[in-house]
Amino acid sequence: MAAVVAVAASLTSAAVAEASPGTPSWGACPADIAPVPGLQCATLDVPLDYRQPDGTKIQVAISRLASKNPAKRHGILLPNQGGPGGPGLDFVGTLQALGLPQEVQDSYDIIGFDPRGVGHSTPVTCDLKPEQQRSNVPPYAHDAADVVKRAEYAKGIAKQCGSSKTASLLPYITTANTARDMDRIRAALGEPKLSYLGYSYGSYLGSVYTTLFPQRGDRIVIDSNLGTGGLDPAGSRRFAQGMQDRFPDFAKWAAARNDTYGLGTTPEQLTAKYFELAGKLDATPQSGVDGALFRSLTLGEIYYDSGFPVLAQYWAAFDHGAPLPAASAAALDVNNLLSSQLYVVCGDTNWPESVATYQRHVAVDRVRYPMFGAAAANIWPCAFWPSDPIEPPVRIGDRGPSDVLMVQNRRDPATPLIGALELRRALGDRARMVTADEGGHGAYLLKANPCVDNAVTAFLVEGKRPWHDISCAAAPPSTRVLPREWQNRLEPAATLTRRGSSSLGR
Repeated sequence: MAAVVAVAASLTSAAVAEASPGTPSWGACPADIAPVPGLQCATLDVPLDYRQPDGTKIQVAISRLASKNPAKRHGILLPNQGGPGGPGLDFVGTLQALGLPQEVQDSYDIIGFDPRGVGHSTPVTCDLKPEQQRSNVPPYAHDAADVVKRAEYAKGIAKQCGSSKTASLLPYITTANTARDMDRIRAALGEPKLSYLGYSYGSYLGSVYTTLFPQRGDRIVIDSNLGTGGLDPAGSRRFAQGMQDRFPDFAKWAAARNDTYGLGTTPEQLTAKYFELAGKLDATPQSGVDGALFRSLTLGEIYYDSGFPVLAQYWAAFDHGAPLPAASAAALDVNNLLSSQLYVVCGDTNWPESVATYQRHVAVDRVRYPMFGAAAANIWPCAFWPSDPIEPPVRIGDRGPSDVLMVQNRRDPATPLIGALELRRALGDRARMVTADEGGHGAYLLKANPCVDNAVTAFLVEGKRPWHDISCAAAPPSTRVLPREWQNRLEPAATLTRRGSSSLGR
């Protein structure tokens, strides 16, 4: 236990204003986060292990953008951009850049936070080498032997995590404990309830919070929804469904621009081109990119419509043997992002340990979802994780007040509609769902869809939720684009291939 105390103490960020236990002492924010006018930061001590609330403490870094209109202030709003592994102290800046309505900002003190294990909270590491700082989603497996090869790599990553300087924190960096930290934040601020806006993995975190603390949630918005198990083996396999759902949007877009990119004149030709290029790169990698990395790159760039031109440029370069476009540099601590993601994903769920299980899943999904199935079903380091979960996964259910609003695009590549429907059934009458005929990851503020945006804003500001589930038509194309540097922060840490964490563009 003393070792854990030493680790926690050594990892505390001196750049964040210290706080007395349970009482935030607001001050300047760390210099390395994006500046947000009026933002203040602090830290809170929270139990490492909530089964021993008076035992070892770690720190959670929090931020506050206070409402500038106290007469309209309703309470506090905690946003989360997903991951797991994404920092959140300055996430309010992302939301402002996307056009978060002033009436929402007036209604709340917006409370950002770096989840436990992340950023300026007590961080964790797996000591990932630069060549290991790619996606945690595994590469495409052509056959059973590829699964065995990936298993050896995954075993090595798990061993690194288990021998790192933060290995003593392994069992405690979980979604359930992060939800408990959120409730500690609420209590420390003296608020009877909290409201929440969570994207991607943040949908699972919000679901867990409102399950553990049903009477302490006020207005809970969850966007781009994982299923009831979060990013568990089933959640990982759903990347394959998401790819199949979303790819036609890119194929249609690129086919309409054949004069520019020369990739084909019909969506069918673009689909054939995908498999052609994957096979070509498997046979002869280009600039370090093989067929598996090509598939991951494609998934990563179809998250947002703004990725379509970048992806088309890559495809054209692969097709013609031309130099690759320059990759943008990673804007985050990729080691911490990927390490903390593994701590959470592997700590939440007891993954199958048999390599043969993954070989069977890969064989099935290679046929069922030919574009990405043999990647999404491949093996994670969680199969060899050095610690067992300290508690079973939280069972999402329908007990509690009707205070959840779900938002979902129909063609989401990372959190496909099938997972959202599963979560909607589990929440029952606690939830209503707004489904948009849109493609891409993230709905509220990201697609400029008035039907979606107005429904969420009305709920956050006035507590008005639709009486029943509603479907929204697609909005006209918008010029509102998520800034490139922010795309790193809203994705579920699934695809990092274009962020300077691989050989792309080098």
